[in-house]
Order: sequence, then structure tokens, then C-alpha cells
Amino acid sequence: MKFAGFARETYAAWLLAAGWLAYLGVLQWSVVRFRFPIVVTLTVVAVGLGLWLWRRTEIRSAPPLLAPFVLLASVAITWAVPLFSYLRDGALTAALTVLTVVGVGAAGLLAAPTAARARAAYLLAVLGHVVTATITTIGDPAPKIDVWVTLQQASDALARGENFYDMSWTDSPGIQDAFTYLPWTTVLLAPGRWIGGDVRWAIAFWSVVLFAGIWALARPRPGDAPSSARATALRASIPVAALVVAPGTLTQIDQAWTEPLLATGLVWWAVLVRRGHAWWAIVPLALACASKQHLALLLPLMLLWRPFGARRAVATGALTGVLIAPWFLASPSDFVHDTITLLVGFHPIRFANTWYLWFLNEHGITLPFWVTGLVVFGALGIAAWLIHRRQPGLDELLRWFAFVLLAANLVNKQAFYNQYWLSAALVAISLAIPARDRGDVTSEPPTGSAPPATFS
Repeated sequence: MKFAGFARETYAAWLLAAGWLAYLGVLQWSVVRFRFPIVVTLTVVAVGLGLWLWRRTEIRSAPPLLAPFVLLASVAITWAVPLFSYLRDGALTAALTVLTVVGVGAAGLLAAPTAARARAAYLLAVLGHVVTATITTIGDPAPKIDVWVTLQQASDALARGENFYDMSWTDSPGIQDAFTYLPWTTVLLAPGRWIGGDVRWAIAFWSVVLFAGIWALARPRPGDAPSSARATALRASIPVAALVVAPGTLTQIDQAWTEPLLATGLVWWAVLVRRGHAWWAIVPLALACASKQHLALLLPLMLLWRPFGARRAVATGALTGVLIAPWFLASPSDFVHDTITLLVGFHPIRFANTWYLWFLNEHGITLPFWVTGLVVFGALGIAAWLIHRRQPGLDELLRWFAFVLLAANLVNKQAFYNQYWLSAALVAISLAIPARDRGDVTSEPPTGSAPPATFS
């Protein structure tokens, strides 16, 4: 029985690694192009995630060389697959070199990990991300993307006390007269513009806060299964290193995509809930919800999960409303136009790798709302039913978040690398959580085998 459990868990760990690499590899390739194999790969991974959630296979340890393999393969994919970036020449080479050093260095430290080596891998990854963000921000001071332009100019408007929902943007290569994010994206990123001249400094800061949250989440609490210092450090270092060198990371930094901000809010929500401060967890969650609209999809799942519950979910919605109220009250019509009606009526973007774009690009068919709604609310309904019935652990709950957002992206008309990245990040974050009780301790490996990288 122990051998069967160990073999099943090993098989699941390798499948997870293969899915991670395939998913993020095709996402790097997807910027900026539409290809049917990309959509198929993302869909296969979504189905795999759904099966993992349905079967509830625990992964509490990994084969010894699995983490190094993922890191080295991520570096190889980053170099081999077409990478979209406005960085050129020496700046591009320097950024890729830093990612390579992080991937190879962390792989070496995690090949035979002690607690000290795992902590060193974590610190190397965090430092490497900061250096990569620095090279990218300095090397490409003005990326040609409307996201960066609107965030920069909205930050300036906030400093002047102006309503950025009532503005037109100068030199934007895309949207000219709307701010499509919720207002706290600007509030939380504006200090990067004010202090350093670029909102990407703030995105880098929040990314470090995200990594700190993963470390906090990995620390055991009273009542968890016994956990060594080595296991705790591994639970933090592996997800963080995998995120830092994930294929496409350089593009995400360069384009000023804001999903790390959302992941930061969700990870600190998880930390506070897990440590018995569920009411305080409302604060980072509401800040994330007041930054981008689609996180509203997750509130029904939190409402049905008893450790958080209906009262706190409703309180989160109320606090989110309070946070966005000043901008709504300043100009209700501008706010609703920019954050709701414009997005609902916005034209499909041809290189969004979704089934909506496949039907449109390949067959000239515009999917009706009821079809896309059936997929989104079907995934949400299944997740809600199983969460209500099972009352899963926090790790499984985070994976349900990832699944619902991934299903929504697959039928969206505007889903790109950054939206898909958030689902991957939530899966990685879920792996940092320790076993909940002694019954979750991983089976021992078969006699004569190398010891696994144990997370419990």
C-alpha cells in the first residue's frame, strides 16, 4: 500500500510538472500570435487540472530531481520559444542571463536540498526577479502597450487629484479614452511612478510581497503535520523559483501586466485565513477585488467555504464597494463605461488564444453569450457545489480558484498571457501549504529508492 501510494503521487507530480511546462511554454509562444495548438494545450491542461481536483490526488513530496528539471526546462523554453519583448541587444541578453543564472543556480541548490540550500534558492529567486525587473524597466523605458501608458498617466492624474475615468490618453497604441481597470490598480501602483518614474517598480515591489506571502504560507501552524525546516523551505522555494523563471516572465514584466498584484492580494488572504485571522483577510482580498473585475468570480466560492464564510464574503464585497466608491460617485457614467460596458462591447483581439477567437478566426462564428456563459457559470457551479459539499483544504480551494479563472479565460475574447498566468500562480501557491493533519503525511518511498523532496 505504501509503494502504491508513493508511485501514484510520483506519477501525479510528473504530470503536474509536464502540464506546468507545456502550459507556460505555449503561453510564451502566444504573445503575440494566435495558434490552434496553443488553445488545445491550454484546454488539455484545464481538463487535467479539473481531473486533479475531482480525484483529489495529494502531492506532498516530489521525486528528487523533479524541481531541478522544471527549473532547467523553464530556462531552456525561455531561450528556445519565440519571446515577445521590447528589450533589445544587451538589455535583452542581460535579462535572459539573469533568468538563466536563477534557474540553473536554484536547480543546483535543490538537487540535493538541505534547509540552508532551499532558503538560498528562495533568496536567489527573489533577488533574481528584482534584478530582472530592474534591467527590464531601465532597458525599455517606454513599452509600446496601452496598459503601461494608461497606468503611467492615471498615476499622474491621481497625484493631481483628477478622475482618471474622465481622461483620454496621450500616445496610447491601443485604448485612447478609457481606464479599464478598477481604481485600486492605480492607487497601489502609482508610488512606482511617483518615486521611480515607472509603475513597473511598484509591480516588482508587489511581486516581492507575493513571494514573502508564499514563504509565510509555507510555515506550519499548530495542528499541521510535523514539518522540518527543510520541508518548510522547500515548500516556499520551489513555487517561488518556478514562478520567477516561468516561460514568458520577461514579457509579463516588460508589458506592465498587473496580475502579480492580484496574486499578492490572494496569497495574503490565504495566509491570514490560515493563521486564524479571517476577518483581517478581508483587507487584502478587497484590495485585490477593487483592482480588477474578474476576481468577483471567486467570491461565491469563498462564501461557500466555511473557514471564510458568507458574512466575510459579503463584508469583502461591501469593503470593495467602499474602496471604489469615490471614483464611481465622481462620475458614475464614466466609471460604468470604462469598467463594464466598454469591456462587454469591446471587439475581439485576434491573438487572444481562446475558443471564442478560434471560432471567430477559423470559422467566422461569433459565439453567443449563452455559450460562453454556460462554460463560465458551469465551471463556477461545479466548483461551488464541490466546495460546499467537501469543504476542502485551502490548497484545494486555491486550485478551484485557478480552475474557474482558467475556464473563463478559455472562452473569453480578450484573454492573454497575464490572465492565464494568474491561474498558474494560484496552483503554485497552493503547493506551499503544509499538510493539514497527520493523516496527510506522505507515504514513505519504497525501500532502496532515493529520498523525495518532502514538503510535509
